Amino acid sequence: MARHMIYGINDKPPFLITLLSGAQHVLTLFGSTTLVPLIFGPAMGMDALQIASLISCVYFGMGVATLIQTSKRLGSGLPIVQGSSFSFIPSVMTVIALYKASGPETVMQYMGGGLIAGGVILSIIGYSKIVGIIRKVITPVVIGPVIMAIGFSLAGTAVQGNAANYWPASLAVVILIFLFSLVLKNKYINIFAILLAIVITYCTCLFFSKTGTFAPNHPAYVDLAKVTEAPWIRDVRNVIIPWGVPKFSLMSFAALLAGFFATMIESIGDYHSVSYASGVDDPDSDTISRGIGAEGLCCALSGVFGSVGTTSYTENIGLIGLTGVASRIVVRTGAVILILMSFVGKLSALIATMPSPIIGGAYIALFGTIGAMGIQVLMRADMSSQRNILIVGFAFLMALGLPGWVEANQSIFMNPESSQLMQTLGGMVWAVLKTPMAVAGICAAVCDSLVPGTPKERGIAEKSEN
Repeated sequence: MARHMIYGINDKPPFLITLLSGAQHVLTLFGSTTLVPLIFGPAMGMDALQIASLISCVYFGMGVATLIQTSKRLGSGLPIVQGSSFSFIPSVMTVIALYKASGPETVMQYMGGGLIAGGVILSIIGYSKIVGIIRKVITPVVIGPVIMAIGFSLAGTAVQGNAANYWPASLAVVILIFLFSLVLKNKYINIFAILLAIVITYCTCLFFSKTGTFAPNHPAYVDLAKVTEAPWIRDVRNVIIPWGVPKFSLMSFAALLAGFFATMIESIGDYHSVSYASGVDDPDSDTISRGIGAEGLCCALSGVFGSVGTTSYTENIGLIGLTGVASRIVVRTGAVILILMSFVGKLSALIATMPSPIIGGAYIALFGTIGAMGIQVLMRADMSSQRNILIVGFAFLMALGLPGWVEANQSIFMNPESSQLMQTLGGMVWAVLKTPMAVAGICAAVCDSLVPGTPKERGIAEKSEN
């Protein structure tokens, strides 16, 4: 590979460089990893201290996951960071809708159970090398609509649920993200564009809150009272099952399956990307199998740690390409820093004070980008083909339209007069079909597999030639 690397995968940089480079990985994943619990916490009715605890759990879970994934025995051994996955957001929203009435702790228990059950299955798929068979039906024509559904189906969460609460703050975040990522030509500013935009807008809102411009009931008001109440050091006894013993249900399991499917697709692509960025050959089947197996193991552990679903982070792959530092030791150092951060209670409490309009502005940029990445994936296939246009259009439209109808007609799938078994099975189908990315994946995979098409049309010509 003709990639210039300052430090390769197996290199061990000097301690100071290792420490600073590891911290940079943490800063790169910090924004996106923190945003996921900031979505789930308010949605399930958590207060500020509970959200702070969830953030701490996520940091710990993602740190442990990164250590496992970078292990050459348990994981891919590639310098790839694990972070909280946006792919699970639609699925988790389904779980929240099912159990919110019982309180946030109950929601987290069912989510933990779903992550453990799904993680075990994904781990088996990976470590047993079954993933090689599944890869044959995962073409760009399937991947594209799934990723598009993940991003664009969250428009309501971004706009109505958060940004619309106070547009000036939300639009300020969006404008600053455009400025820092596209207008200013500085690689460090570009890397931390989202984080800088959020911090600047947050500090502005904090200033207006302290000066009385924003009243306590204002959507952009920053209340630091909970930060004062939060402990400096998190109790280590809360690391294992902090929300209570995980609960298992077929409906929560079925809802989260769509998230596991999406993260598997995403991660397979990331293993190739990080290999290229690191200047090494493409990952072989064994590497991919161990990587997917580790993904499942990490998700199962996240359920035990009271965290959320995990996946590989593309942002950090870009960081390797920019810096030329692909050392596995650097990434593992970043993981240790993330674990240590999880025990700083006041840090998580401070992050939990983030006003919803600021979060909404970040969502608009991030979710839109995720959706557009699905369009980018489709470019690998022949989108001048009427076959692909029809399949993609059908899958994406169904992803946007069917879940709403399914959610409103739950009684069709779970008839009270049916047996308990039929109600349970119907509930599983209902949970899957009300998840946009599951609908997109099912529709696209079935059509792409059954409708005749050349390897070039399907975007797998190079694979078929090998």
